[in-house]
Amino acid sequence: MLELTRVYHFSAGHRLASPSLSPEANAALYGKCYRPHGHNYYLEVTVAGSPDRVTGMAMDLERLDGAVRGRVLDHVDHRTLEEVPSLAGVVTTGEGLARAFWRLLAPAVPAGALRRVTVVETAKNRFQYEGEAS
Repeated sequence: MLELTRVYHFSAGHRLASPSLSPEANAALYGKCYRPHGHNYYLEVTVAGSPDRVTGMAMDLERLDGAVRGRVLDHVDHRTLEEVPSLAGVVTTGEGLARAFWRLLAPAVPAGALRRVTVVETAKNRFQYEGEAS
């Protein structure tokens, strides 16, 4: 079994706010991140598979790239994350994004192949999700 990690980039704006809290409570909880702001994100997607006997590849990179582009990047790049329909109801913390991106990507790759989704928000903030069973 081999693991392959592909790294993607997108830029997006967001505002941290929980719909269950008042504006004052959100401002107290999230501080300056309650205000609209943006990031240049990196999305790392790790998949696993046995090497194909003919190609030697664990996964077709074009298939993976197409899934990430079609299910995530085309919807979030240069957007306000709270306006993205597939993120409806998600508090757009790094944790929330990693879980949401997993949910979007898992059906697009072979069953059991998705191992990790990592959202790198800043040089200091990295959020990794490995699915419900992890």
